[in-house]
Amino acid sequence: MKEFRGRDIVSIADFSRRDLDYILKTTDEIEDLAKRKPDLLRGKTCAILFFEPSTRTRLSFQAAMQRLGGFVLDMSEPRASSIEKGENLTDTIRVVQNYADVIVLRHPLEGSARLAAEVADVPIINAGSGAEEHPTQAMLDLYTMKREMGSIDGLKVALLGDLRYGRTVHSLASALSLYNVKLYLVSPEALRMRREFVELARQRIEVQEFQSLDPIIKEIDVLYVTRIQKERFADPAEYAKLKGYYKVTAETVGKMKPNAIIMHPLPKVDEVAPEVDLMPQARYFKQVYYGLLTRMALLALVLGAL
Repeated sequence: MKEFRGRDIVSIADFSRRDLDYILKTTDEIEDLAKRKPDLLRGKTCAILFFEPSTRTRLSFQAAMQRLGGFVLDMSEPRASSIEKGENLTDTIRVVQNYADVIVLRHPLEGSARLAAEVADVPIINAGSGAEEHPTQAMLDLYTMKREMGSIDGLKVALLGDLRYGRTVHSLASALSLYNVKLYLVSPEALRMRREFVELARQRIEVQEFQSLDPIIKEIDVLYVTRIQKERFADPAEYAKLKGYYKVTAETVGKMKPNAIIMHPLPKVDEVAPEVDLMPQARYFKQVYYGLLTRMALLALVLGAL
């Protein structure tokens, strides 16, 4: 297993199963550890640079750092920074690394996190790079499955919705391919998962693609739903055509195994009916809490506190 101290978290492809299992184990322990050592990250500073909107990811990294006694620098409004004057990303990273021990970056361009990691002297955590990847989301998704289902191995997992632009599912498919699972990709033809992610997963596990949930709804253990992302479409007409293509309702849930769970990276719009929120299968709000624990563990690891 590669040393975690000072390590960048840019892509799931950079992690082995042993690495991920160690992260999950650390996440299991971090809640109790934070109560016993609330100053674990005292003296450490995390800079949060988000060039795209966020609620859960930004707040969870802030809360994770603060719960462990660290300090947060949050560039919450890029237009109030020198970026508005034309400063490029590499210069911004070179400047901010002087103020922080770790940088959490979200940026609309693919490859942005990798570029930042190449120029930074402090660890870079990728909090979303365009439509490419979102590795910490995949890690918290794995942790949710482990906590809720007991084990990841043996699961049948369906990813539903926007699999073309959804960076969360790109990272999750790569992560799941390191485990003994069956993966079902369900999307409209226009939103099929990018071939490089599909082929990578197929080298390791069984992957099937569908345009409907009907053939697999009764056998899946995890239904991972994603929204159709309006902001990723260059053509509004294409978005309008695909919006509402799928909707998970109480009727959908009624066809699933009694112990199956429904996950969602959030935000959800209209792809999950409101009544599903109150059903025992819905785990997406619990997922948010698991995300806090996972990011606490990751910050403690890359900052060398564990």
